[in-house]
Amino acid sequence: MKNQTSFYIVLGLIVLAAIGIISKLVSDPGGFIKMIAGMAIVVGVIFFLVKRFSQASPSKNHEQRAFKKAAKRSKKRYQTKEQSTPTKRTSIGSLSAARKKRKDTSHLTVIEGRKGKKKNRASF
Repeated sequence: MKNQTSFYIVLGLIVLAAIGIISKLVSDPGGFIKMIAGMAIVVGVIFFLVKRFSQASPSKNHEQRAFKKAAKRSKKRYQTKEQSTPTKRTSIGSLSAARKKRKDTSHLTVIEGRKGKKKNRASF
């Protein structure tokens, strides 16, 4: 019931906004264009500032590149492992041979982090 109420409230607000935009366009087209241009400039400035200050640092970018490389290697290794494994074994000899095989190494790769950096802890 609550979802239906909020849906109708949002729908009402959208309808009122559409009516306001149409009336502004009809009564004052020049003012409407100025208003839209002003909004576009403000949104553009905010977008530029967010992009500028939220760029990843070079060390973070390096870590991300290392993670992608390790993920690609592990995915490749996992896919080749899946394709080479037969789905059905017919002989008992092949079962005993499979048990004797050593387990493959893990498909995970260690990614170097910032191990030398001290944690910022408050002392009491």
